[in-house]
Amino acid sequence: MKPIVLAASAALLLTAVPAAFAQNTDIGFFITSVGLGDGANLGGLEGADAHCQQLAEEAGATGGEWRAYLSAEGVNAKDRIGSGPWANAKGEIIANSVEELHSEQNNITKATALTEKGEPVSGRGETPNQHDILTGSNADGTLAAGQTCGDWTLNGEGSAMLGHHDRMGPETLATGTSWNAAHPSRGCGQEALIGTGGNGYFYCFKAN
Repeated sequence: MKPIVLAASAALLLTAVPAAFAQNTDIGFFITSVGLGDGANLGGLEGADAHCQQLAEEAGATGGEWRAYLSAEGVNAKDRIGSGPWANAKGEIIANSVEELHSEQNNITKATALTEKGEPVSGRGETPNQHDILTGSNADGTLAAGQTCGDWTLNGEGSAMLGHHDRMGPETLATGTSWNAAHPSRGCGQEALIGTGGNGYFYCFKAN
């Protein structure tokens, strides 16, 4: 009887693996689990998009075109990400449309703004605090002029507009609860981004 039990157990394990992995196939939104390691120099929008695409495919989200939620000269982040709806790696809807995403009705919180692996990103009050997310955008998803670290090609002087994925900030900062336009960074280098409260992460959306 033992071989039969073992065989049945093995069969269950084999069928369980693709089922668990398939949870990511409908993902439409995530925070990058790793940055590119060169501060806000992401290789421009093209490099940032490629990073989103790679992380999505490694997580099992194939068959879609991924875009970084980043604005640049002449480009608004809100116009790059498709029309929605978007769900996180656990299937929770973040927003049903671009309009909802940029309204108080969006569902971006510390608990829902997960990585492509379905893992949370540390926030304010945790060590390290990594709640600063690169956006280069105003609250309405349009370009925050002069706040894109040279359209994502600089890793030294300059600044980038950041959002707080956990919607938390000091009470003295009126915009501290904004997911996409909380405050500018102290610089464009990796150390500056870490010192501000981030790690060079950004949001990725499935555009189709």
